[in-house]
This record gives sequence, C-alpha cells and structure tokens, in this order.
Amino acid sequence: MAQGSFVPGHRGPARIEGRVSCCVFHGNRVFITRDGGLPVIPQFDSADCSFDLDAAHYLGLLGGTHCYGLALQREATLPAGLELLGLRALILEGNETVAAVAGQAWQVLEWARTHRHCGCCGAPTVPHAADRAVECPDCKLVFYPRIAPVIMGLVYRRNELLLTRKPGYAPGRYTVVAGFVEAGESLEQCLAREVAEEVGVTIRNPSYFGSQPWPFPNSLVMAFSAEWVDGEVRPDQTELEEARWFAIDALPDLPEAVHISRQLIDDTLARMRGAA
Repeated sequence: MAQGSFVPGHRGPARIEGRVSCCVFHGNRVFITRDGGLPVIPQFDSADCSFDLDAAHYLGLLGGTHCYGLALQREATLPAGLELLGLRALILEGNETVAAVAGQAWQVLEWARTHRHCGCCGAPTVPHAADRAVECPDCKLVFYPRIAPVIMGLVYRRNELLLTRKPGYAPGRYTVVAGFVEAGESLEQCLAREVAEEVGVTIRNPSYFGSQPWPFPNSLVMAFSAEWVDGEVRPDQTELEEARWFAIDALPDLPEAVHISRQLIDDTLARMRGAA
C-alpha cells in the first residue's frame, strides 16, 4: 500500500465517507502499519472510526485520501497489524512523506492541547472560522500553531569543517552549530550570533541551504553554510561538550541522513571537493 504525496490542508469535508488515513497518537507514540517493511499511515473505514478521542484535527490529503490527526484518551483496541512507534523513531526510518504527516499531526495536536484556554483571560477557546487557529470569544485573541525558528550553521575553511558535540549525543558523533532565533533578529544575524556564542569565531558569506520542519519542539530549522573569518575555537561549556575542526577526509560519525544537518554537511563537502 504505497502512499502518495501529502497536500496539507486545515478545512476538512463536512461529511466523512469511505476510507480515511488517520495518524493516531497515544501519548507521543503513533500507530503505523507497514508495507514491505516501510512505515505507512494506516487507513480506516470512516464508519469504524469510533475511537475514544481526546482530539481530532484535519491534516489534508494523503495520496488523495482525507487525512486526520487523532489523539486517543486511552490506549484503544485497534485493528490487527498496527504497530505503536515513537515519533522520533518513525522519523529516523527515513520515509519523508510519513514523517511529514506524523510530524504535522503531532505539532497540531500538541498546540491544540495547550491552547484550550485563552492565555490572557482564561476563557475556553473556540476554532477560528477561517484559519487553523483558535480564538478567545471574550477578548478576541487568536492563537496559531506555534513555530519556533531555529538557525543551523556549518562553518568551513580551506579543507576543514567546524563541528560540535552536545552532551548526550551518541559517542563520537558530531554535528553543526544550532540555536533559536531571537525576537527582532534576521536569520543572518542569528547565525553570526550563535556561531560567536557557541564556538567563538566570526564568519562571512552565509549561504542558505534549505529548511526542515522538526517537531522537537515545534521547530522550523533553516540551514546555512558560512566561511570562517577569524578566531580560535572556544566552545561554550554550558552548551557544548566539544567543538573542533575536522579535515574533510577525516570526519567523525555524523547525524543520520534524514537530518538537515547531515544534508547540509554532505552538500558542503560536495562543493568543497568539487572546488579542489
């Protein structure tokens, strides 16, 4: 049962009929099925979707089928053949479409769970008439799903990459500088600040690589490479366990291919080797 492309949406049909795709969460774990060993968002007959739900939100079209994110109040008896898997483990399996659907479902469900009441006056919120949002009927504040912008930066010089280790990483594994964007900052300003704070060097020529939604927690990661200008590496001991230069032909263990940090590293390596 191969699944097609995912088209996000927030306004579902007035009446649900036939088969629907459901990203069903119990806590922070999601029910999946498998096709040839690959994870698949399960489908159910709409007439059988009588789960004891804490929340349900429309997500869009998955392979032309209406798709919903569901949060169970308690672990339910679901059809045979389903597997309960942690969201992070599911993402690491590398199915981009399934990861996108499950990640969006989790973020929408968590946002809805934490915005049942107005943060200003405490009144119960109600669904917004047009957007994916909730609003306060009393003070009219509107609450959209939270998105935390994160900058990620790979610093390079000659034939070396500057990589970092945070406490708790797998032994021997290194990644790139990353941090949250502050209010009022541009992405380029954030990149320069984070690099200076975390590893103590200055940079120039930031080059945008790409972005990746990441549900831990509610993040949109924007990745850049940048050229080293000056400074000795001095890792921030409150953030990092280690930071150091690595020759491009003697790199340590790196993040899995599903992470944009690894994709950024691979792209930068290809450009550096091509220019050599």
